[in-house]
Amino acid sequence: MACLRATALLLAVLLTSAPPLAVASDRPDAPEPASERASRSLARGARDMVAAAHPLAVDAAVAMLARGGSALDAAIAAQMVLNVVEPQSSGIGGGGFLIHYEHATGSIRAYDGRETAPAAADPRQFLDATGKPLPWTVAVDGGLAVGVPGLARMLELAHRRHGRLPWAALFDDAIQIAEQGFPMSRRTHQQAQAAAARLRAQGDPVASWLLEPDGRARAAGSVLRNPELAATFRRLATEGAVALHEGEIARAIVAKVTSHPRSPGRLAAPDLAGYAAREREALCGLYRGHRICGMGPPSAGALVVLQTLGMLEHHPLGGLRAGDLDAVHLVSEALRLAYADRAVHMADADFVPVPVAGLLDAGYLRERAALIRPDRAMGEARAGRPPGAAARAALDQGLDLPATTHLSVVDARGDAVALTSSIENGLGSLQMVHGFLLNNQLTDFAWLPADADGRPAANALAPGKRPRSTMAPTLVFAPSGELRAVLGSPGGPAIAMYVVKTLVGLIDWGLDIQQAIDLPNFGAAGSAATLLERGTPLAALAPALQARGHEVRIVELASGLHGIVATGSGARDGGTHDGSARVASGTAAPATLWTGGADPRRDGVARGSP
Repeated sequence: MACLRATALLLAVLLTSAPPLAVASDRPDAPEPASERASRSLARGARDMVAAAHPLAVDAAVAMLARGGSALDAAIAAQMVLNVVEPQSSGIGGGGFLIHYEHATGSIRAYDGRETAPAAADPRQFLDATGKPLPWTVAVDGGLAVGVPGLARMLELAHRRHGRLPWAALFDDAIQIAEQGFPMSRRTHQQAQAAAARLRAQGDPVASWLLEPDGRARAAGSVLRNPELAATFRRLATEGAVALHEGEIARAIVAKVTSHPRSPGRLAAPDLAGYAAREREALCGLYRGHRICGMGPPSAGALVVLQTLGMLEHHPLGGLRAGDLDAVHLVSEALRLAYADRAVHMADADFVPVPVAGLLDAGYLRERAALIRPDRAMGEARAGRPPGAAARAALDQGLDLPATTHLSVVDARGDAVALTSSIENGLGSLQMVHGFLLNNQLTDFAWLPADADGRPAANALAPGKRPRSTMAPTLVFAPSGELRAVLGSPGGPAIAMYVVKTLVGLIDWGLDIQQAIDLPNFGAAGSAATLLERGTPLAALAPALQARGHEVRIVELASGLHGIVATGSGARDGGTHDGSARVASGTAAPATLWTGGADPRRDGVARGSP
């Protein structure tokens, strides 16, 4: 339970740099626990590579690649298996973001499957009649926070563009595993045990699925079967995503959400039927000659990553080593400034103006980087005023919980997929329909639509709006223009922190992907707190950081980063180029060797073809 309490502390630290929103005293200890840390070896593949959060998901993806499937086909197959074996983290009841790279053309496409707020949503729906936040279990458990799921329609849209195998074939492994059963992981057991009282209070099918008759969680290793989910997958395989958004399953979703006895939601049939996944422009920037591409608004992930790296451009890291005091200080300070901007300026750009160009403007980042003193922590960071920013908005105090998953795939053609998906809180809203859990993503919106001075929150809840996320599926291109890395992580508001650490490990310190993932996690958000991962050598830096003015917190930082790197792209050559590199347009052949890494804090693996 120490891990769970530390995760709760992490959330309190990360969520805001303002005085914390008093969510409620019934808030549980943790959204999603980590696995016991286990060492991972660098994986190698001569033609392709898959890295994902569960071995069965990797098996499914590798099987699709062996059949001639594309990276996108493999990613969909893996995601569906994850829905079965990692139900607390993601699935068709939630949403996600996907970045796709096509080697033959050099094109990068970004797909947005983020949930949307129902048409009947109210900006103040997470406040009581007196304007105070609702109790945690009213806001998060039940129907009130369920957004319109988007994952299935996003994957279907991407498959129409990039799939090679029939859509129906991508569900075969997930259907078989759901019907025949799979051993419950220790992490799922821990999640069920931590949420047992809340599950019992729901009286929902998910409780009888995960709990024994005496109310305790089923033991790790117990065989779990989910024939209802298998039936749902068969419908999706034959009918497409419309099976989820119209008809019997859609009616069941609406009934589940709106009939909850304590926390009824506002989802309606037209919300589901009208949902559309979006294809958006990928957001790219340069770091020491490497081109880093990710998902723009409504995700803040790529913006925070690119802002942080843009500030670090002005502070040399190559001469430092991983774990050095100066490295932890500089990276944490840059993150602190980027997260401060996130809290004010970043939201769904379809609804509010987001100054994306201004946030990444070289002059603005130079000014922000100048706030970083080499010998002294700045304390609580404040948002800046980037070029193009509208009148100052309120600080956001959404929850942004970390129950998420990430997978990375590269196929034999050199095409790549980075997919991060989520149902928000561990086990989502605790509501199960036709074998899958529904999200509680609406709590990612600002709970207060405006501050005491009447300034609106950019991330305020509105009908049809997509809640801000920090998911950061990421592609990295070497200064030569070739694809170098595919990566991403779960972790809620800390996702950008984990991705930045890994990119610095790859680019500045010349580590391989497994070494970069293995690095102890650390960083900061907009508050004065600097976070160090418990049980790692970084904890020994606490006194020295405190001497520089850091408010140090040693906590569990349970990332789940899964990444792939092409060998031979030059880990240390980023600082020797002028930054003019662009993505290759198909003139270079795909790399002949891929290396993959899986986070030792989760259950995943990396595997490629020999």
